[in-house]
Amino acid sequence: MEDRKLSKFLSLVLRHAPERFGLKLDPFGWAAIDDVLRAKPSVTRESLLRVVADNDKQRFAISEDGKRIRANQGHSVKVALDLESEEPPAKLFHGTVERFLPAIREKGLKSMKRHHVHLSHDVETATKVARRRGEPVILTVDAATMHANGLTFFRSKNGVWLTDKVASKYIIFPGK
Repeated sequence: MEDRKLSKFLSLVLRHAPERFGLKLDPFGWAAIDDVLRAKPSVTRESLLRVVADNDKQRFAISEDGKRIRANQGHSVKVALDLESEEPPAKLFHGTVERFLPAIREKGLKSMKRHHVHLSHDVETATKVARRRGEPVILTVDAATMHANGLTFFRSKNGVWLTDKVASKYIIFPGK
């Protein structure tokens, strides 16, 4: 199986639909690698480990004992990622596309089907994320003020900043 397709499969099975493949995630989102391999016989242990190691966004993690795998964030299924809250940088970034701006201006950024809103530490990463949906529009989030106002931030193992929601008053829109 090609690495890109394997990465998409791992995202599906570890973030969104483990039950569709007969997998059960533990409360922290871990699945036994052997179970993942049984769910998709065309995948080898070597290819799975390569995709985890080489993934540019470091979406997945292997347990210290090498027996389990999980997604670092982005779940739509209930898991406890066991992340500690952290003070964020002053500004964070969110990549989106033009068609979502009216809703974001009105209601802010919401987690939608995921556990958290995902924010990037730099414009380049936010641009990459948004480009999947069309021409990127980059929003700047005043994370320092949010944090000062008592809102909580987490940082996943792969450096994605997470928070429950971002009210529009904390968002700096382009051209504003």
